[in-house]
Parts: sequence; structure tokens; C-alpha cells
Amino acid sequence: MPLTSILEPHAGAGLAALLLSSFLLGVLHGVTPDEHTWPITVSYAIGAASGRRGMKAGLLFSAAFTAQRAIASELAYLALAPILASGALNAGIDLAVGVVMAVSGIYILRLGRELHLTEWFEQFLHRVFRLGSSDSTNGILDPADRPIPLRMTLVHGFVAGWGTGAFAIIIYTVLAPAMPNAAVAFLPGLLFGVGTMLVQALAGAAIGAWMRTRGLGEAAMTYVSRAVAGNTLLYGGVLFALWGLVSLLLPSLAAPIDRGLPTGIGIPNLDSVNAGLILVAVVVAVIAGGSFLRAVRRVQVLAPAEVTRQ
Repeated sequence: MPLTSILEPHAGAGLAALLLSSFLLGVLHGVTPDEHTWPITVSYAIGAASGRRGMKAGLLFSAAFTAQRAIASELAYLALAPILASGALNAGIDLAVGVVMAVSGIYILRLGRELHLTEWFEQFLHRVFRLGSSDSTNGILDPADRPIPLRMTLVHGFVAGWGTGAFAIIIYTVLAPAMPNAAVAFLPGLLFGVGTMLVQALAGAAIGAWMRTRGLGEAAMTYVSRAVAGNTLLYGGVLFALWGLVSLLLPSLAAPIDRGLPTGIGIPNLDSVNAGLILVAVVVAVIAGGSFLRAVRRVQVLAPAEVTRQ
């Protein structure tokens, strides 16, 4: 199916073609840098520290996302699409996603003594959230530490799914209303979620497997994965929450940033440099990447023999 047909499905097409478009849109959504799916999937997949658990992280997140999108598709068929696409709702979703991410990051960091990105903010958060002394190294390389609970991705997936981007608009305004009756109106959202799930599960497996090739021993791997996942969720969550607040309180200021500067690429999430793309870049590249480099350097100093032991 040509890309233009996927991005511009015609309501007059047959049911099979519409459902195929829904699935392929989900695949495309999973590939492109969506501001909600990628930061969370990357965080938990790195924290999983294995291909199998990384795939599980992607699957759990996407399963909850799929359930949400199926519900929203049914609601859109019932003429609630304008509410789902409202700017205030999306700002609220950014705020909610940010809070859930930050709370998850705090929980993960409370499992051990973790490294943050900036010393002053590190000290502040450790005092406020009682994360423990940031100077302490007790238990950092304890291989008996508990793994990050992947069930938290279910909450992330369901909350994040309510954000309405360009892909969701196609589902809500074209594909769901084109369904023959309410009994099958959930199918576009469901298949969209399944397409996203396929990509996110594979991405989670690849990222988790990549962590296994970093030459870290089990205890060092536990520390690095937890530090990266915790920091990415915590700091990324703070950014999402702040952007959600700005969008709620100053919508006229946030609107042009949300629209962004056009890139000339006719694919949603890549068609402009906007707030969503900037958030993805900062959370994934700057926060996750910076946390990984600093955590690896720290375990190399603290326990060089453990780092190289397989």
C-alpha cells in the first residue's frame, strides 16, 4: 500500500482497506519519534537490561496503549472526536504523563543509590523525595537488587494513549467514523495499537539486547540500567509536566511551539520540528544518553573487575 494511501485513507474505501490502513498507521507511529511512546519504551527497555525483558516492556506498554486507543476509537465513532482532539485535553495528558513518569523514576531510584545528571538538582531531589545520600555507594553493585517492575509500563501506556497527535486524528476523524456500526468501531484503534505494539516490542528487545552487549557484569548492569531508567523517567517526567503546565496556562504561547517549523517531510512526527520532537530528543538523547555515559563511568571507577566480568 502506498504511503500516501496510508496517511490519507479514504472513508469510502472498503472495510478491509480501512483496517489495514489502521494497522500500518500504527506501525508508522511506532517507528517515528512520538513524544509519549519512545521516551517511556527506551527508559524501561534500558532498565530491563535484556532482550526478553526489553520486549516485555515494549509489549506491556503497547498493550495498555492499544486498549486505550480501542476505547478512544469507539468514542470517536460516537462523535466525541472534537473532545479527544482538544488542546486542553492534550496539555492535561502531557501533565499527567509527566507526573506518572516522574513518580516511576522516583520509585526506581529509591531501589538503590543512583547517579543524577546535575549535582545541584540531584541534591535537591534527594532531599525532597528522600532518595538517600547521593554520595553513598552502599549497595550500588549489589547483584541481589530487585529488577525494575515492568508492570508500571501498563499505567504509562494507558495514560499516554490519550494524547492526540496527527496519527490519532486520522483514526478519530476518518477511520473510526467510517466503520459500519458501533460494534466494530473500536477496530481501527485496536489495530493501530497492535501495529505500534509490534514495533515497540521489537524496539524494546533490541535496546535490551544492546544493553547486554555493553560488557558489564550483572551487578554493574543492574546499577547502570536502573540509573538510566530512573533518571530518564524522572527528569523526562519533569519536562513533560512543565510543558503540560505551560500549555494549560499559556495556550497562546504554546500553540506556535506545538505547530513548530515545517521540515517538508510528509510523515506525522517528522513533518515539523515542534515541542513533541524536541521533547523526544532531549529525553532520549540528552537525558538517557547522558545518564548512560555517567553511570558506566561510575561503575568503571567503583568496580572495574565487575564491569568486565560476564
